[in-house]
Amino acid sequence: MAKVTFCGACGSVTGSSTLLTWGERRLLIDCGLYQGDDELEQRNWRSFLFEPHELDAVVLTHAHLDHTGLLPRLVAEGFDGPIYCTRASRGLVSLILQDAGHIQEEQARYARKKGYSGHSNPQPLYTEKDARKTLKLLRAVSFDERHELAPGIEVRFRRAGHLLGAASIEVRAKGADGERRTWCFSGDVGRYDVPILKDPEPPLDPPAALVLESTYGDRLHQASDPEAAFREAIPRVLKRGGCVIIPAFALGRTQEVLYHLSHLVDSGELDPEIVFLDSPMAIKATDLYQQAKQEHDEELAEDVRRHLSPLQSDRFRRARTAAESKAINRRKSPCVVVASSGMANGGRVVHHLKQRLGDERTAVIFTGYQATGTRGRQLVSGAKRVRIHGQSVSVRAEILSLRGLSAHGDSQDLLRWCGDLAGKPPRIFLNHGEDDSRKALAAALREHGYERPELPFTGDTVPW
Repeated sequence: MAKVTFCGACGSVTGSSTLLTWGERRLLIDCGLYQGDDELEQRNWRSFLFEPHELDAVVLTHAHLDHTGLLPRLVAEGFDGPIYCTRASRGLVSLILQDAGHIQEEQARYARKKGYSGHSNPQPLYTEKDARKTLKLLRAVSFDERHELAPGIEVRFRRAGHLLGAASIEVRAKGADGERRTWCFSGDVGRYDVPILKDPEPPLDPPAALVLESTYGDRLHQASDPEAAFREAIPRVLKRGGCVIIPAFALGRTQEVLYHLSHLVDSGELDPEIVFLDSPMAIKATDLYQQAKQEHDEELAEDVRRHLSPLQSDRFRRARTAAESKAINRRKSPCVVVASSGMANGGRVVHHLKQRLGDERTAVIFTGYQATGTRGRQLVSGAKRVRIHGQSVSVRAEILSLRGLSAHGDSQDLLRWCGDLAGKPPRIFLNHGEDDSRKALAAALREHGYERPELPFTGDTVPW
């Protein structure tokens, strides 16, 4: 029987995973990590809803951990088939998975050392070795070309605009009735008319069904100017002797932050010598963005031609080693630190927060969505204390949130993207969104003439 099973991201914005089955053929769209509170993160340890060794292939929409972060565990448990992604995604996937394996091991070691885990001998979800084994399975493909993954099963990647290499995916195959039809998987749809990357592009085939993300399905991005917000906040904080900490996702968000900071440098409002990019993965990702000239929008392409690219290696100071990061932490003079992770749940930014949250001169500027249960959500919600590495840390710092930098399309962007499809899909399934967002987007879609948007639960199966 040809069918689709929703394996993750049903009612949450992490853990994306969808299984497609045609008789003995099995294809997985994304294999994402759950991120957030303890309940969400515990889902990463649950058994898969399928046997990994029975999968024929995996297809990735893009490199973010919530779409790729369980791949090393999948491979460790028996999957050894090809993993398809766009050429532009391949380098980012390599970076993020190796980094994730390293962080998993480091967090387990640190928890054992400090004794703050609930387990007597904490173990990583997977290792860096598992990640490297996974990377050997990656197969890069081009945008806009059909690729036959198995007899009678074709896929095509279209630019989604959300991240370098991000794609919406068309899958064409026979259904249970023997008729060939196309299902479209949106991945994460980016925003229109934002810097660095080209705008989202709609799939080309009229889809029989659409699986649509709904991260921001219940809201519109504020009509804000991120650059103006940085221009207001950063000089003010530096003048009072404070440091600005900008938690930013290493892939995508960091590069957009650097784009805007670069403009402050060009106007003489910011000294690039006090701006630190403190993330080895973000540094490597920034180089990949700089090199991927075919994906640049017109504004960035012009900057590159004029040798004024905000992504070039000598634009800001870069901290590659742990020693360089610790030196920033000890710094007494004002500075701007861009570090991952964007939700402040891991990575080097956690050490900067632990060091500086108690200083009222500090400002922390969040630049995107903060999922339920994350440290970032606690801070933007006004928490007076947060726990870091098992310790309670007071929050005296100024906490700011810039929604204008989100890489996710809002409800209007999602409706615009759906409107560009080659015909209205008879069925729409909303996933990759918290339930309030899914319900709000479903209502908006009905108002625009889309019948019966469905909100699947994890484990739900529908015919192809």
